[in-house]
Amino acid sequence: MEYDKDRVDEMVLALLYLTTHDQGTRAWKGMDWDAMDRLHDKGYIGNPKTKAKSVTLTEQGERLSEDLFKKHFGLTSKSQEQI
Repeated sequence: MEYDKDRVDEMVLALLYLTTHDQGTRAWKGMDWDAMDRLHDKGYIGNPKTKAKSVTLTEQGERLSEDLFKKHFGLTSKSQEQI
């Protein structure tokens, strides 16, 4: 199946924010390896091909990860009414 890899990368980066630790500089790397490689190539994360269970987010990656998480998963006033 063909799919929009940029949109997948955006969602993966947003979900990395959910698993950040060490003041938001590292995230668990349990995501699709191809997407992780593309995020590395785009300069958002460090090299995911290490033995570590987490990956380092670059400064730009940290900011974008948080912004994308809020954009896609943040509560709006309308969604808060449903809770």
